Amino acid sequence: MNRRLSRRGVLSGAAATAAVGMTGCLQNPDPNRGGGGGSDAYVEGDVPGPGSVSILGAFGGQEEEAFMASLAPFEEETGITINYTPDQDFTTTIQQRVNSGDAPDIALFPQPGGLFDLASKGYVTAIDAFLDYDALNSTLIPGFLDSARYQGRVYGAPMRLACKSLIWYPKKAYEEGGWPEQPSSMQELYEITDEIKAEGIAPWSDGWNADQATGWVGTDWIEEFMLRVHGPDVYDDWIYHRIPFNAPEVVEVFDLFGELLLTEGNVLGGPSTILNTPFSEAPLPLFEDPARAMFVRQGNFVTGFLPEDVLANMDEELGVFAMPMWEGGFEGQPILGGGDLAALFTPNDDTVALMKFLTAPEFGAQWAQAGGWLSPHKTFDPSHYADETTRQVAEIAANAEVFRYDGSDVMPNAVGGGTFWTGMIDWLNGSKTAQEVCDEIEAGWPQ
Repeated sequence: MNRRLSRRGVLSGAAATAAVGMTGCLQNPDPNRGGGGGSDAYVEGDVPGPGSVSILGAFGGQEEEAFMASLAPFEEETGITINYTPDQDFTTTIQQRVNSGDAPDIALFPQPGGLFDLASKGYVTAIDAFLDYDALNSTLIPGFLDSARYQGRVYGAPMRLACKSLIWYPKKAYEEGGWPEQPSSMQELYEITDEIKAEGIAPWSDGWNADQATGWVGTDWIEEFMLRVHGPDVYDDWIYHRIPFNAPEVVEVFDLFGELLLTEGNVLGGPSTILNTPFSEAPLPLFEDPARAMFVRQGNFVTGFLPEDVLANMDEELGVFAMPMWEGGFEGQPILGGGDLAALFTPNDDTVALMKFLTAPEFGAQWAQAGGWLSPHKTFDPSHYADETTRQVAEIAANAEVFRYDGSDVMPNAVGGGTFWTGMIDWLNGSKTAQEVCDEIEAGWPQ
């Protein structure tokens, strides 16, 4: 595939319309499929609540405070008490509690894998038993509900978004260079990379070091390219192992990504520096004087690692655009990300009322004002966000043709949190080819 297509190429109106149509037609969940156990037992008014609801989630600290502030209007209006328990080892704890008969009323899953496991055993109530599926789907970023779909039914409703498909730059230095604020395609971004390099500046900064989790940043890159080059349908086939990990499409994506990352001079310090640089430090060279790099690709959480002087003037210092489409690939703007999925274990009037509140398009105004939170609803009022940079990120997500969950969070943990990470290290340091890495990951995929 030739990446050097027209730099200024844009979607025609017909192509853009087709892309929206293709990605927006999610199917209503089939109530006759799935392993939901007693998921249809709830009928409003037949199961009164006890006046309190327990929630288990993964976030604590300031996020917990902002979350509870967002729940205060519900408690005041209904008189229902909410008991939230944060647990950093959520993935293990939720399995233990459910299996021992001590499930929370509601759990907030940061990844869908554990949700699918418990849904398959009949512990989770499918959302169509108590929510208006079509109304919810109409306000969410397209494709988000698919992240919680298991055997034809949806078992979790998004209540928070993490947006990963973002490219950040030092606004003043970048604007002085005169480069486009939103490249129309990845091919154009490759050309801008060459232009920046010609000016004697490293175009990209990247860091993959994360101690035992080193390599996860590389998996995000591969997922971004899979989604753009081959589209959401092939992406889904890949992450759910309907095609093998070493399918030609995957190997091709490694090679295309390699053109960007491994070409000499494209990334500050080269491959060895990438592996030795903590991912949290990757943005820092962009804000030195003068800037030593122009781009870093990372999720919306990256702002938490910026220098204090940049944070104090974020709207003036920090620029961001969506990682663009791939010309000749999926005809639309995809977004890769994650989020917290609210799942119901104890259906009664109180828990259902809270689920409706948590998943409503208006939820989260207080959290948005506190910072560090994005709504998964494209209809959320952006004026609630505390700064223009966050509003830009929210707009990027809201305007996406399709959302897909971080693939390594969906794959079996032995792959998504194991061989995929280590494989990226082997590929980056040159000890194995893309084909060898993909072959080994496929051979180790759990049966």
